[in-house]
Amino acid sequence: MSITIADIEAARRVIKGAVLRTPMLPAPKLSALTGAEVYVKYENLQVTNSFKDRGALVKLASLSEAERKRGVIAMSAGNHAQAVAYHAARLKIPATIVMPVTTPAVKVAATRSHGAEVVLDGETVAEAESRCGQILADRGLTLVHPYDDARIVSGQGTIALEMLEEVGDLDTLVIPIGGGGLISGNAIAARAVNPKIDIIGAECALYPSFWNALHNEHRPIGGATLAEGIAVKNVGKLTLPVVRELVSEIILVDEAHLERAVNAYLTLQKTMAEGAGAAGLAAMLAKPERFAGKRVGLILCGGNIDPRILSSIMVRELERELKIVSFRLTIPDRPGVLGHIATRFGELGANILEVHHHRLLLDVPAKGAKLDVTVETRDGAHARDILAALTQEGYRPVVIESGGAVE
Repeated sequence: MSITIADIEAARRVIKGAVLRTPMLPAPKLSALTGAEVYVKYENLQVTNSFKDRGALVKLASLSEAERKRGVIAMSAGNHAQAVAYHAARLKIPATIVMPVTTPAVKVAATRSHGAEVVLDGETVAEAESRCGQILADRGLTLVHPYDDARIVSGQGTIALEMLEEVGDLDTLVIPIGGGGLISGNAIAARAVNPKIDIIGAECALYPSFWNALHNEHRPIGGATLAEGIAVKNVGKLTLPVVRELVSEIILVDEAHLERAVNAYLTLQKTMAEGAGAAGLAAMLAKPERFAGKRVGLILCGGNIDPRILSSIMVRELERELKIVSFRLTIPDRPGVLGHIATRFGELGANILEVHHHRLLLDVPAKGAKLDVTVETRDGAHARDILAALTQEGYRPVVIESGGAVE
C-alpha cells in the first residue's frame, strides 16, 4: 500500500483539535429495520456537515508557504468544496472551487459563505474537472483533489480509527464509494486494527464506476441521482488498487433505496443525511440478507441536502408506505355528490389533502365526472379498507400514483 496506518495516525495528529471527533452511537431503530446490529458514525456533525473536513485539513496543512500564498483549487459537487473553503479560510489560503452547475444551491451558498471563489461549470464533477485543470494551469494554483491524493485519503481514514476505538468488535463497515478516498483510507485503517473486518462499498447504481473497474464491465454511467456526492465517472488511480485489495464487495444502490435511507435517518434517527451520506444504509436496505445478525458500522458521511428535496423524499416515502394514497373515482355530476364523498372519507378515517375534478375526460359519460382525491391513511390495511368501501358504494375507485400495492 502506498498509504499506511502510520500515515493515517500522522493525519490524526494534524486534525486533532481542529476537526470534531464525531459521535459513534448504537442505532436500535436502524437495527430493527435492517436485521443487523447497527452503529452510526455521525460525520454530518462536522462544521461543514461532512467527513471532508478531515482530508481537506490534512492536505492544506502540508502546503509550503509559497503554495499557501498562491492559493489552492478544487473541483467538487459540494462537500469537498465546503471543507476546502472552510479550512483554507482558517489558514488564510485563497481558494477557488469549481462546482457542477447541478450542485444543490445549499452547497454552493455554503461554499461561498466561507469566502471561496466559486466557478460553476459542467453538468458533472468530471466536466467540472476539465475547467478546474484550465484554471490550475493558468494561475499556478495547488490542486486539492477530492479523493486521488495520499493526504486526503489518510485524513479520511481517521474515521475508522475512531469507530473501532468506540466499538472494537464490529464485523463489517459499509462505506459510501464515489472516487474511493473515503473507503480507501478507512479500509486501510480498519484492516490495520482488525485484519478480519469486512469492508463493503455502497455505490450509486447510476454511477457504477468502481463496479465496472473491478468486474471489467461497461455498465452505463450517468443520470440524475440523489447521491450527487458519489456520482463519479472516474475512479481514483491511487484508490483503485486499495479497493481491489481490501474491499470485499460493492453493492449498487438504486434511487428508491437511497430515498428510503435518507428518510430513515430523518424519521428514525432524527438526523439529516444527504443521498451520498445515506448510501451505506441504502446498501443494507437493498441486501438485508448480507448483513443479518452482524455488527455493522455505518458512516453517515454527509448531511448537506436541499430542504426541498428532503421534503419531497418524505412525501414520497409516505406514498410508498401507503400513508398517502390517491384515489380516482367515477361519480355522477350532480349537486351534493362532492359533499357526500367528503363526508364518507371522513367516516372512513381518511384526511383529504387534495381534490381534482375532471369533466372532460372522454372515458367519462357526459353526465359524469372523474374525481381524484388524495388522502392520508393510517397504513396499507386502512387504504385497502377505504378502497373496498368505495368499490361497494359504486364509485369504481382506482388507485393512482401509488408506490405500494393497495389492491
